Amino acid sequence: MRKTTKLALAFVALAGAVGTTAYAENNASAKMREGTMMRLDKAMSASDGTINFDQFSDAMNARLKKLVADNGGKLTVAQLADALEKARFERMAKRIIARYDTKGDGTLTSDDIASREKKVFAMLDKNNDGKIEKRELPKGGRFGRHRQWGDDGEDGGME
Repeated sequence: MRKTTKLALAFVALAGAVGTTAYAENNASAKMREGTMMRLDKAMSASDGTINFDQFSDAMNARLKKLVADNGGKLTVAQLADALEKARFERMAKRIIARYDTKGDGTLTSDDIASREKKVFAMLDKNNDGKIEKRELPKGGRFGRHRQWGDDGEDGGME
């Protein structure tokens, strides 16, 4: 392969990586702006349609200020990262509990897990023969993010 072709391919790969990163950052920024606007709208609707600086400040950074206060007036990178990670995992845990909790009591039991598995199995077993065959699995990786099932059967179905 010629040197110019290799350089062109390397440039295309770099441009794709940069573009993907920029898109992800823009998407995250848009979500942050949307959250900010929702907090400001809520603060304004709680008052007479206007807010002063203190109300603005509370709407913008109430959780962050609480974290600083809870940590003696100073917040390190590690403390902030721990708080963010904990909040993220709590959101994930709530979604999992909501998905599996058959009694609606906010807890997860072995029975809840078995019930969910039975529902998913029944959904996948399209011909109701008590077995899941490869052709019954969703196409295009809709069942899970890590596996995609092909039609050739050569490599165990993973692409």
